[in-house]
Amino acid sequence: MTGDLINEPILVTGSYDHTIRVWHPYTSQCIRNMQHVDSQVNALEISPKRNMLVACGYQHIRLYDLNSNYPNVNFEGVTKNVTSVGFQEDGKWMFTGGEDGKVRIWDMNSPSPACKRIFDCQSPVYAVCLLPNQVELLMAHQGGGIYLWDVKSDQHDHLLPEVECSILDVAVSPNGMYMAAINNKGSCFIWTLTSWSGLPEQETQLTRSEAKLKIQAHDKYGLRCKFSPDSNYLVTCSGDGTARIYRTDTWTLHAELRIERYWMWDAAFNNDSKYLFTASSDSLARLWRIDTKTVEREYTGHLKAVTALAFRDEPVPISTTDVTGTGLSSTH
Repeated sequence: MTGDLINEPILVTGSYDHTIRVWHPYTSQCIRNMQHVDSQVNALEISPKRNMLVACGYQHIRLYDLNSNYPNVNFEGVTKNVTSVGFQEDGKWMFTGGEDGKVRIWDMNSPSPACKRIFDCQSPVYAVCLLPNQVELLMAHQGGGIYLWDVKSDQHDHLLPEVECSILDVAVSPNGMYMAAINNKGSCFIWTLTSWSGLPEQETQLTRSEAKLKIQAHDKYGLRCKFSPDSNYLVTCSGDGTARIYRTDTWTLHAELRIERYWMWDAAFNNDSKYLFTASSDSLARLWRIDTKTVEREYTGHLKAVTALAFRDEPVPISTTDVTGTGLSSTH
């Protein structure tokens, strides 16, 4: 893996075959095959600096240098399945959630990252999401609720959108306007968010949420929900073999991407929101062109279900004068 890949798109997939593969998304060439021994891969995330990869599995959190086949840090003290992981935008700390009911904050400033904070949801945690303000975490759990935790002030709140179900994923739009959650019945819930706007001397208040609508996104198990980088779309994935993309201005179905007989486990948009990567239980990852609903690339090599993926597109230039789009769109 060459050093200049730091400035190129990176696609990473994880599987039940206990391997992690790094791909060049333009060519579907596998450029690295990394071992993830003793466990399936539940979740993946590429660090903001694009040089490290964190992988979660059963009783494991491992940090890989993207230039190495083996992990250089194993995080200690976790039990059961670790289901979710993410980074604060500067990479100063990392968060994980798992079936032990704990959400952990890890200090990433030292060579041996340590757990600094723990929030106990008292129910298996399936998803954790950091709000754009980089201070509040949303934590979805088996009990059917979602906790909101301000890691700075330690305030927290709890939502229960529907009883007798489990929330499998939760997401916030990059513009901070919307929150989405999907449950094991295929229902997707949407809230509008309002950030606190008090005076500096006042005590900070939690972001407020107001229920907007419920979408019956799928007839079967809902697995993933994720907003596009431009906040214009929301994708939901399911055990029914589909990824469904909804417009956030009307909340109507924009596109349905379907495979036969398999589960659609994970998804990620590219920078300009015109393409979508998916991971599925037929051992494949795919790149779809959304407007034509066609598969542009297939990523083959895993031997079992692909259950997690992570994608970083080309770094977005600081200048906003170029509106021609970046990333995958320039290759087609």
